[in-house]
Amino acid sequence: MSDNSPINVFYDAVCPGCRKDRRRFERWAGKRGHAIVWCDVTEHQQLLRDKGVAPEAALRSLHIEKSDGQIIEGIDAYRLLMSHIPIFRPLAWLIGLPGIKGALRWYYDRWVKQRLKREGRWSE
Repeated sequence: MSDNSPINVFYDAVCPGCRKDRRRFERWAGKRGHAIVWCDVTEHQQLLRDKGVAPEAALRSLHIEKSDGQIIEGIDAYRLLMSHIPIFRPLAWLIGLPGIKGALRWYYDRWVKQRLKREGRWSE
């Protein structure tokens, strides 16, 4: 998973933590950051809908569009993002392991749900 083709990262720009994470990834990516385009899910709702991603789903999980148009979400999206940053490539491989990937997915989904509920943006 070390493809460095350009990617569009759809993130929740309303979330202070998400904005902070974006800044971190931009700093870590350095010169390679030109291959990562950051897109606010709120501003790109129609584009996401056209690609089969509901706005609620985009808020609940990180989504990345690969250069071939394929959408990757969740932990696999984080793995793809990390693969664009050489120092994180081993970590991207590690979090893809079956037991680790499942546990991280559970934790991530729970954390996002709690954050969105706290912000009044979770709809069942």
